[in-house]
Amino acid sequence: MLLECLPPETGCRDRTMTSRCQAIEKVILTIREQLDETLSLQAMAEIANLSPYHFNRVFRQIIGIPPSQFLYALRLEAAKRLLLTTQLSITDVCYEVGYNSLGTFTTRFTKLVGLPPGHLRRLAEQGTSFHRELLCERLASRSAVVPINPGLTGRIKMSEAFAGLIFAGLFLTRIPQSRPVSCTILTAPGLYRMTHIPDGRYYLFVAALPWSDNSSTSLLQEPVLRGSVGPVEIYNGQACGSVDVMLQPKELTDPPILTALPFLLTQHLATESATPRIYHKQ
Repeated sequence: MLLECLPPETGCRDRTMTSRCQAIEKVILTIREQLDETLSLQAMAEIANLSPYHFNRVFRQIIGIPPSQFLYALRLEAAKRLLLTTQLSITDVCYEVGYNSLGTFTTRFTKLVGLPPGHLRRLAEQGTSFHRELLCERLASRSAVVPINPGLTGRIKMSEAFAGLIFAGLFLTRIPQSRPVSCTILTAPGLYRMTHIPDGRYYLFVAALPWSDNSSTSLLQEPVLRGSVGPVEIYNGQACGSVDVMLQPKELTDPPILTALPFLLTQHLATESATPRIYHKQ
């Protein structure tokens, strides 16, 4: 066993971290099963068999965000699924995922998903989806030119074959939520570039989404691979060096994806086409 080969103090640290990860995973599973219930910090800490202070610190250490933020992200993720897979009213969805105020639910959903709940449902009903051939054609034409001053570049890597779209976006938080500050799309791993990024501190999130011609499926799409890096500092419009990302299968402790990726990608392409940009030939 690996732990037996390590120095005693190293093995102890590894066993402690393994135990903490298992405790946090137990809490996350409980949250998923009880989204309509209000789980306080005290209640979550008791599930993990830790004091509230210690639980909060360990959760942030392992997940990267506070437990309360992870809880509301799971609730909004569940709300997206209910809106697209059931006939429940928006009010019923609100209560189903643990909100007791429709106004609060709608405001938070709109801010963090990127569009109002009713709008998301209408997109699916109207058949909004990717047109694969057209999208690939547009992406191919874009790859022939390179922006003169890309603010962020790097390589997206994966260890397995993939057919679909790869979304890369910069977000203000560790959770991919709301509209990205900047984003780009690829159809295969490799070099990515992002331009016109305001100075600041961001988190780079990358998701590999399989092709889907069904509107509801595409709006609900779970990435088969994902990866994140951060914080990434942008100063004078540039990152310091390239930022590479290795994509891996999703883990239980990964924060949910709140932003409606397919819809936002389509919007991004439309916005990009309408915005004058300076490029040079590759």
